[in-house]
Amino acid sequence: MTAVGVPPHGFAEAQAPVGGPPADDDEMFDMVNLSTRRTGLPGTIFVSTRRASHGPRIKWFPGKPEWEGPCLVVTLEDPPRAINQGLPARVARDGEAVALPWAARNRDALLRFWHDGLTWDSDEVQGFIERLARSS
Repeated sequence: MTAVGVPPHGFAEAQAPVGGPPADDDEMFDMVNLSTRRTGLPGTIFVSTRRASHGPRIKWFPGKPEWEGPCLVVTLEDPPRAINQGLPARVARDGEAVALPWAARNRDALLRFWHDGLTWDSDEVQGFIERLARSS
């Protein structure tokens, strides 16, 4: 019970009304880290659904992903391009050589996940992952 004249506090006040926009600090997205076993690429591919701050992209990490860690950002343009985010130049070049062709080969599926994946259930996400082409 709230005392008279004292505004409520806690979780409820941070919620947007049903049908309204999400709270400012509540950006929804879905993501998956794809291992070498799944992609055929060395390292890890990070794939996510749409985020407001940037266009369609994936990230390639030479090892396990780190939050805000060095990586290669690969756009899902046609053709894709790579942006080095703090990797040593040789590692970035090696990553670009494998990640760009993989992104191009899987572009349509990655774009579908980017745009629609947030509404998919677990079976649809698993199907998306299983249909991704491995590196040749």
